[in-house]
Amino acid sequence: MKLEGTIVAAHGRHYLVELDNGETLPCFPRGKKSELACGDRVTVQRSSDSQGVIEAIAPRQSLLYRSNEFKHKLIAANVSQIIIVVATEPSFSDALVTRCLVAAEGQDLKTLIVLNKCDLSERVDSALSVLAPFTKLGYPILQISAREKTASAEALRPFLVGHTSVLVGQSGMGKSTLINALIEGANARTREISEALDSGKHTTTHATLYRLDAESILIDSPGLQEFGLRHVPPGDLEQAFPEFRPYIGQCRFRNCRHDQEPGCAIRAAIEAGHIDPRRHTSFLTLYAEATR
Repeated sequence: MKLEGTIVAAHGRHYLVELDNGETLPCFPRGKKSELACGDRVTVQRSSDSQGVIEAIAPRQSLLYRSNEFKHKLIAANVSQIIIVVATEPSFSDALVTRCLVAAEGQDLKTLIVLNKCDLSERVDSALSVLAPFTKLGYPILQISAREKTASAEALRPFLVGHTSVLVGQSGMGKSTLINALIEGANARTREISEALDSGKHTTTHATLYRLDAESILIDSPGLQEFGLRHVPPGDLEQAFPEFRPYIGQCRFRNCRHDQEPGCAIRAAIEAGHIDPRRHTSFLTLYAEATR
């Protein structure tokens, strides 16, 4: 008998599927390729009482993934919101934040930047300065301290209502602490999933889905050190930078790369102070990667 469910944990070719009847079943994909992600809706066939085979995947509403010239890695499927977690300490990469936002713009996903560890008050201003270009563009930023559960981490909960959200960010930003503050028993759940997936010591390397209530889901993803966007076509990149949009089509040359070409409307906007130079640098880096 074929059953339907949602992938609630993914590690390599090992998946944990939460069936619609509430049972969780360790599953493997059929065939050698594994193109499944946490959050995918799937059809499975039992191969034994304690294991199943994934037969089919339902059409996705969204798919968040990263890629370079050699491979791509799926992060989460069917999400409606990306929550980018940064911290006052250790320092974070604003270029990585930009890449996450570009990925969100390309999927038309809602975004929220969470600045964690704001109990380190002497470092907050410095972190907010790095985030200033995003604030100016209207991306919402929530300041919290995940270690202070009731006073701060709970401030994130209203943003999660009605969404399937995915937490992304560099290692060390406090995502796990945030999950533990929001979800009672998250540590135990992680251990159970690790045993079910037989992932042993690699418990931090798999994505995990948590149900907050009947309408709200939170997916925790492994820490990122890079976020390749090789799959984004060069022509789509400029649209993924909201501040570029008023100037698109106004350059002297139709195929302007917004680099050194004369009559570039984007560069003129930078000189006029309407576009942050750091964002333009990030765009040029992404464009170069996409056209290599």
